[in-house]
Amino acid sequence: MRVTKDMPAVSAFPGLVPDASVDGVAHLIQTALTPVFMLSGIGTLLNMFNTRLARVSDHIETVRDKLENADDKGSESAGLLLRRLTHLHYRTLLLDASILFAGVGGASACGSAFALFMGSVRDSAIAWWLVLMFGNALVCTVIALAMFLGDSLVAWHGLRVTTFLPHKKDMLNNIVD
Repeated sequence: MRVTKDMPAVSAFPGLVPDASVDGVAHLIQTALTPVFMLSGIGTLLNMFNTRLARVSDHIETVRDKLENADDKGSESAGLLLRRLTHLHYRTLLLDASILFAGVGGASACGSAFALFMGSVRDSAIAWWLVLMFGNALVCTVIALAMFLGDSLVAWHGLRVTTFLPHKKDMLNNIVD
């Protein structure tokens, strides 16, 4: 049987036209690897978020121990410790949200890779699933990073407010004196 322009081309790889196989293979590889790299990046973010959450949890235990061992529960230092505990609580909430959204983003990246696999096996048009899953992975990753930025801002603000770090004004006064 002779292939003409009117007849559809058949390929061993779904979605590839035999005469444009190099471009088709390159596109297939790019499309298949995008969710995998996204998943790898999300896994790294999850590792970082969990490590930071563990450090915040350790800090909470330290502050609680200091608060329990304080002689005067109504003193100024006890008030500072309570404020510090409140800041640490906000940080845990933001980090929990970061981990949640990164996990959903990772699951969505897996879903988009699965949609690609199913599309190639069944040779069906499931582009809307792919767009939905990969789009959800991107949105959840952006939200997770925004929550992480929120944690960073709360951490920075908490260090400045509770005076655990020297203020620039005090540092300049010490240099001048």
